[in-house]
Amino acid sequence: MSIATTRIMAVPRAPLMAILFAALAQGGCAGFSKDGGFDPVAAQTRARLNQEVRWTRTGEEEAKSGAQVAALLTHELSVDDAVQIALLNNRELQASFEDLGISEAALVQSGRLPNPRFTFRHAGAGPQYDIEETLTFNVLSLFTAPYAHDIEKHRFAETQSAVLIEVVKLADETRQAYFAAVAARESVRYLEQVKAAAETGAELARRMVAAGNWTVIDQAREQNFYADAAQRLTRAEWSAESTRQKLLRLLGLSQEGAALLLAESLPELPRNAAALPDVDQSVLQDRIDLRLRRTRIDELAHDLKLTKATRFVNVLDMGPARVLQGTQSQPYEQGYEISVEIPLFDGGGPRVRKAQAVYAQAVDRFAQAAVDARAEIRTAYAAYRATFDVARRQRDEVVPTAKLIAAQDLLRYNASLISIFDLLADARSQIASVDAAIQSARDFWIAKSDLDTALIGSASP
Repeated sequence: MSIATTRIMAVPRAPLMAILFAALAQGGCAGFSKDGGFDPVAAQTRARLNQEVRWTRTGEEEAKSGAQVAALLTHELSVDDAVQIALLNNRELQASFEDLGISEAALVQSGRLPNPRFTFRHAGAGPQYDIEETLTFNVLSLFTAPYAHDIEKHRFAETQSAVLIEVVKLADETRQAYFAAVAARESVRYLEQVKAAAETGAELARRMVAAGNWTVIDQAREQNFYADAAQRLTRAEWSAESTRQKLLRLLGLSQEGAALLLAESLPELPRNAAALPDVDQSVLQDRIDLRLRRTRIDELAHDLKLTKATRFVNVLDMGPARVLQGTQSQPYEQGYEISVEIPLFDGGGPRVRKAQAVYAQAVDRFAQAAVDARAEIRTAYAAYRATFDVARRQRDEVVPTAKLIAAQDLLRYNASLISIFDLLADARSQIASVDAAIQSARDFWIAKSDLDTALIGSASP
């Protein structure tokens, strides 16, 4: 009988029982956690998004999430309600949580030694036999397991950060889809008024031409404006349905018969724009994607140590042996067997060089990612400020001016100073300015969501 070990130096005469006890101790220390590594993800979600997220691994948890989603759908949804539904109900997000289970399984596996292997060889001719029994055991893993386990710990932490990034990404996409859907529905209502005014103008123009009071070209102008208003309304209705379907998809709701009680209008603009946050602090402390990259560097550092430790001797088997050669009445020969890889053609240099290059590559990419993150935050803030200024100006200057003109024109029309067509034209202009204000507000809230996401972490580290 022989016991074999691979991938690290060992003392051939080490007692067998000591090796077995060490193996049992090493294998017994690895186990699955109760939360599967999800609790830190949930805690970070509450801290960064002020939202709840749940990994529905049981029927009870799924029922709880379903009841919470159903309760939120009974009233008018705010943007926070929409994000909460997505975090509880989006199946793609639930699928990403399974990465935690996959990674934890690899972590637990790294803490357990390979099972021993028994080999039996029997050959004979007449009364002569050649019997060899071998029990192989990977003693090398007793030495390499701590390195491998540390590597898997870092990979598990990477997975937790990657899952958290998926949560942040879904929240950002849901916010943007919500603002787009609300703005599209609001635009439809105003463009319906534009179409109605244009239709009235076109009908009046037709009657004026029939009465001989207008030229055909004047009628054509009104008819053309009506056709343009009808097309704009059609595009707005298509946009409203498209944005609604996208929001439903992100919320994980069925497309058939799903009723969403969205807000009638977008939220009011804030009184003042927020100041640019401390970019260096946001990048160095708060960005999840950079934290993931730092964990990756730590993992590669441990991998480099393991590669260097096993550079020359990568395979080493050893153990006691029992061999019978002769008749069955003869005693077994007792001894031990050693199998070692001789680094004659490969001294491990390429493996070490590769590990060093991969590590250096990760360090360089982290440094560039920090530069990119700073630029991303500043770019997002520039968009946030620009859209805020445009939306505020549209709300505080353009729309009030259009309303004032419309009110004055109504007085002039009542005094017979302008025609009904002039009045309709100014009414259409006022409605169009309101629609432009809606789009400006939508752009601001989307830009704010982009900025919030940039401060937390990029969606594609």
